[in-house]
Amino acid sequence: MSDLYAVADFCLIPIGTANTSVAEEIAECQRILAASGLTYNVRRIALSSILHGYGTNIEGPWSKVSQAIHDCHAAVHAKGAQRIATDIRIGTRVDRDIPVGQGNNAKVTRVQSILAQDQQH
Repeated sequence: MSDLYAVADFCLIPIGTANTSVAEEIAECQRILAASGLTYNVRRIALSSILHGYGTNIEGPWSKVSQAIHDCHAAVHAKGAQRIATDIRIGTRVDRDIPVGQGNNAKVTRVQSILAQDQQH
């Protein structure tokens, strides 16, 4: 079987840093994602990444998604974090093709269309 297409959400939590803010460490992780070919704009690009208040949405081939999360850990450790805890949710599906870069957008669009129907009634 080929590499599964994965839609993931992960929240990386540095532990044991000198500061209560983790913005610098999360910014470093975002740099890693950008350097890995991930983008914040979902437009016909192989992988997409969207930062939100308590995590990051990322999608693409399973191996690249897991490698990106690994690389974020390595980069944040290199910045001095002694420990990191990460929550990860990953979804895959094989019942239909997911257009590359559209896994997260398709989910949001579907829910929005259902809610729009509520407004029509």
